[in-house]
Formats: sequence, C-alpha cells, structure tokens
Amino acid sequence: MSRQNGLMASPLQMEFVTSADRAGTLPPTVAEVAIVGRSNVGKSSLINSMANRKGLAKVSNTPGRTRLLNLFSLKDGGAIMDLPGYGYASAPKHMREGWAEMIEGYLLERDSLEMVMVLVDGEVGPTKLDIQMLDWLRSMEIPHTVIATKHDKVKASRRDQRKKDLAAGCHLEPRDVVWVSASKGTGIDRLRSLVLTWLS
Repeated sequence: MSRQNGLMASPLQMEFVTSADRAGTLPPTVAEVAIVGRSNVGKSSLINSMANRKGLAKVSNTPGRTRLLNLFSLKDGGAIMDLPGYGYASAPKHMREGWAEMIEGYLLERDSLEMVMVLVDGEVGPTKLDIQMLDWLRSMEIPHTVIATKHDKVKASRRDQRKKDLAAGCHLEPRDVVWVSASKGTGIDRLRSLVLTWLS
C-alpha cells in the first residue's frame, strides 16, 4: 500500500447525498473532487472501490446510466461528485447536449470544486472527447488529474509502453498519470490518499 504522511489510506467513508440536474440545486460543501470521463470508463466502479463498498454507486454494463450530478459526502469532510459520462452516442441528441451543459455548468459554477479527476480508459487510451475535455479544463484553468482506469486489462508486457503512449496522448509525462484498477485494487490506496489531500 502507498502511504500518505506515513499512514496507510483506509477506504473512504462516504455516503450518497443527492442527485441534481444542475449545480445550483446542490447543497453546499466545504471541498469537492469531481469525476468525469466517457460513458463506461468505470466511474461508478472506481467510487465503489475507493469506498470498498459494492453498490454505493450504481454500476451498469449499459453506457450512459449516470444522467445526473450525483453527490457523495465523506465522513472526514468534503465530497465527491460523479458527473454524467460523455460520448454515449446512442442517447438522443437533446439528452447528450443536456449532459454537456450540466457538466460544464457544474465545473464552472461549483465554488467548492478543488480537483477534477479525468478518467481515461487505460486499455483504449485517450479518445477525441477525452482530449477535448482536457483541453477545455486547461483553457479554463480548472485543476485536474488524469486517472487511467482498467490497469488490469492491459497486458503486463505492454504496460510500460501503454503508460508512455497514454500520457503522451494526454500531453503529459507518465509520472503525471495515476493508474488504477477498480476490480484488482491496483493504485486505489494511492488514489484515496490523493483525494484526501485534495480535499484538505
């Protein structure tokens, strides 16, 4: 396990608070970390893994199931926001446009937002929409960190090169990308420590 200030990072104690269709209706928080990524990148699975609780965030094999802003509070203070996934082409156009407005509105209006975790599929690499999201966050000077999911899906023999390629595709250095596997637990302890640091 990784350590933060000499201490192991235990599972994040969090509870679901509420869902909303716009940032203005959310209850205030002291500090917040948001999770964004394309549909089916593993946002809900990652939340469950960080909390070590199955079913806290609903997981589905059907992309696009997260359609609202879903707020989770942490016992030690702060909160985590699960944003709708982008890039779900099968949803009606007006619905996809509504999700985009919801995500952008939240990211621009939420005063307590401290960090945005941009999830990128480690097996697939950054998509065009991932790059657009990163470029937009940079242009708006919104703090963000790339989290590469599905570490276990990348063959061991290809991981070093995949890490270099994925980082380059995101215009980052390999050390700047946090790799995780929700199913195997890889990198989850480090990510918990980072979340607590961002919220402190």
